[in-house]
Amino acid sequence: MEVKSHKDLKVWKESMELVIIIYAATKEFPKYELYGLTSQIRRASITIPSNIAEGAGRNGSKEFIRFLYIALGSLSELETQIEIALKLNYVKNLDDVILKITYIRRMLSKLIRSLKQ
Repeated sequence: MEVKSHKDLKVWKESMELVIIIYAATKEFPKYELYGLTSQIRRASITIPSNIAEGAGRNGSKEFIRFLYIALGSLSELETQIEIALKLNYVKNLDDVILKITYIRRMLSKLIRSLKQ
């Protein structure tokens, strides 16, 4: 399959789904966290597909790889923030989010490896 756009990438599609899941999950957070953890988690989730898209739009695989690494960093940041939300009992179960994060991490790592070859 030829990739014409970042929208053709499965990892971008999966990370867009993650954003939707994150927004739904954070609706349940306490209102006083709106400008704190809620905002942080939402921003971290948005930067994942955004960096994939930006990297795909750049010139050459070296730059694309750099943005994929940034997306990986945002994914780790998001995972940490999810753990904090769980420890603060803002949500009871985010297993689906953790599974999606793990899946996206694998996809990003494989894409980086394939672009390096």
